[in-house]
Amino acid sequence: MDSRGYYNGFGGAFIPEILVSTFEELSKAFQEVKNDPGFWQEYKEIMSSYSCRPTPLTFAGNLTRHFGGARIYIKREDLNHTGAHKANNVMGQGLLVQRMGKKRVIAETGAGQHGVATATMAARFGFECTIYMGEVDVARQRPNVFWMERLGAKVVAVKDGTRILKDAINEAFRDWVTNMDTTHYVLGTACGPHPFPEMVTYFQSIIGKEARKQILSLEGKLPARVYACVGGGSNAMGIFSGFMDDPVELVGVEAGGKGLDSGRHASRLCSKDASIGVAQGYKTYFLQDSDGQMKETHSIAAGLDYVGVSPILSHLKETGRVRFEAATDKEVVEALSLTIRKEGLIPALESSHAFARAYQEAPCLSQQDIIIINQSGRGDKDIFTIADAFSDPGWKEFIIQKAEEYNA
Repeated sequence: MDSRGYYNGFGGAFIPEILVSTFEELSKAFQEVKNDPGFWQEYKEIMSSYSCRPTPLTFAGNLTRHFGGARIYIKREDLNHTGAHKANNVMGQGLLVQRMGKKRVIAETGAGQHGVATATMAARFGFECTIYMGEVDVARQRPNVFWMERLGAKVVAVKDGTRILKDAINEAFRDWVTNMDTTHYVLGTACGPHPFPEMVTYFQSIIGKEARKQILSLEGKLPARVYACVGGGSNAMGIFSGFMDDPVELVGVEAGGKGLDSGRHASRLCSKDASIGVAQGYKTYFLQDSDGQMKETHSIAAGLDYVGVSPILSHLKETGRVRFEAATDKEVVEALSLTIRKEGLIPALESSHAFARAYQEAPCLSQQDIIIINQSGRGDKDIFTIADAFSDPGWKEFIIQKAEEYNA
């Protein structure tokens, strides 16, 4: 990365003049804590006492025997407080907000995990909190909305545009412009203007640091491959960071939706539908038409339903350091079902994209090889979507009965 936040031409900070001083303040504060060993120690301590870190690296013995190939390990970010890797970033930014002396935080959320994590952080530190969430995502992630509101956050349903994650980000930036003196925007992924991609990656790197140490302790050698789902890119950058300088293949798995030829997907780095552009304050690959208008995206996983991607991952694609694949909704549901039955684990739909690709490739590797899958979150939040995907008759009956009770 250069001094302006570019990763071989991707990234930067394309921001309105009114936000320049705010970003300068944020960049200065972040560089100060990054250079302060005491800050990282404080961060690790709060993640240990409040968020159950280090999260375990679990050997998936049943899945390993099922596929008969590589030994499969799962990094259990689902055991983080709030149920996903999102806590890593928000608690780090919360400590940063304390140092900057601001009293209010705002955030965007798609699947709701970042929203819940931000609301939790705000309750922990005593900040006022507003969460922006696309109206479509509010409907499909209602349990997370419930918890955000119980935690004291104000949840704003965004009705503009396609009413999903990109629109929530736009609305959060509008809020920040008018409240920048008192408010910090807790951007949830490794996207946006500099220094957010660097900063989110810095806090999420705790995943990769732990995973590398754990696998060497357990197996005495490095994995052949590491798999992570890719929406904006925070969990992927988190676990990839630990192995970037090692001879380990890194595999990012995007949302293939209904198929890459269907036009209904959210794949930026392994489809022909994306091109390089500038939006939401940074330069990267976006799903856009020839006029630069953002296309509609689709994924069964709300957290991957986004038109852009981390500029760091775009750079890693161009250099060939990370291989990108896509998993369809159907493949994701099948992988989720298999994981539940074989290991008693319930990965989030987002995480299940990584599982789907890993399951396709594990049998092709030798029994001496090791792979790690990052389970970035747990699937409890997806119960409505998962039950619908499974066409569960008992669940439908339950919902109908509850609706009748509420209407009585």
